[in-house]
Amino acid sequence: MEIKKSAVAGTLESSDAQVTIEPGTNGIELTIKSSVINQFGNAIKATIMETLERLEITNAKVTVVDKGALDCTLKARVEGAAYRANDIVDNIPWGGTIR
Repeated sequence: MEIKKSAVAGTLESSDAQVTIEPGTNGIELTIKSSVINQFGNAIKATIMETLERLEITNAKVTVVDKGALDCTLKARVEGAAYRANDIVDNIPWGGTIR
């Protein structure tokens, strides 16, 4: 999936994450800001990268501001931002159905 424009999903509330995705040209440029980066930074990055890979996104600037979100929330926020960035609003294959 090619990212066509900038989009945001999520909030800055506790137990959530705000994901901003923008078009890119140098692969995935990932920036993570998290209050739990020292404990869960590797897991957060792995979840985000796995979701981007599943969506077949290879070029994008992704910024994540994490407030203690669970993996399922991170996945949903990445998916939501990606779909918004491409104006996809119908027949969205949420979650595990994306292959």
